[in-house]
This record gives sequence, C-alpha cells and structure tokens, in this order.
Amino acid sequence: MSSADNIIEIQAFLPHRKPMLMVDHIAEISPDHVICHFLIRADNVLLADDLFQESGLVENMAQVCSSIVGQTYYEKDYNAEVDERAIGFISGIKSLRILALPQVGDLLITEATLTSQFDGHDYSICTMQVSSRIGEKRCAEAEINLFLKKRNK
Repeated sequence: MSSADNIIEIQAFLPHRKPMLMVDHIAEISPDHVICHFLIRADNVLLADDLFQESGLVENMAQVCSSIVGQTYYEKDYNAEVDERAIGFISGIKSLRILALPQVGDLLITEATLTSQFDGHDYSICTMQVSSRIGEKRCAEAEINLFLKKRNK
C-alpha cells in the first residue's frame, strides 16, 4: 500500500489511544515494512521544554513496529470500543541511538522493517530495525524485539 492517497489511521492496527498514541497515521505498509507520521503537538504527555523526550521516541518506534505485525491481528471491522484482539510489548531493545529530540511542530517520520519473526499458535515474537527522522535529519535508530499475543475472546 503506498502513501498520499492511501493514508491509514494507525488505530486500525494498534490498541493504543490518546494520550499514549504516539503515531498519527500510516503512510505506507506491507507485510515487512512500514512508514508512519507523527506531528509533535504541544499537549503531548512525553514533552519537556517543548522537546519530545527519549521515552517518546522509543514509544513511537515501538508503535510503528507493532503496526507491521498488528495488521494480521486487526482487520477493517475492528472496533476499539468493544474489541481488544491483541496485547503487545517491547520484549527487548538490542540497540538504541538517540541523535536529536524533535520539537513541538515537527513532523516525525518513522520507518521500520521486520527482520525476523517467529509465530506461535497465538503469539508472535519479532525483531525490527527502525529509524525516525524529521525531514532528512535522523533523530533515532534502534533494533527492537516485540512480543504480540492474541487475546482470548
């Protein structure tokens, strides 16, 4: 799926909601790659002195990574009000480099690639390479492990 005409709301792929939702939408997604956008707003809970903090960058990267695997757990008929199909969390951060902190008003573009995935009966364990930037300025890069599990209905 490509960008521009096909902007996808991230809520279709993640259980997160404001104020902890750190991604606005998906610009591009495939089974092993995703690009997401996030506008840094003044009311963000992970701001300090008008800067999006390191914890915010890590949460943004984790949510972007989760959307790759999350697309198999959440379909178009998903309704967050009544349905929680999966839980997930960071199971490890293999590497992390913070190079710059975004400011209020910056558009953070985060790109992730699935590098390995193990699927069990009702769970997935994944490794992802992820990086965030503002324009061409790199803000952060990481290798993250995620664990996602289907909830029993």
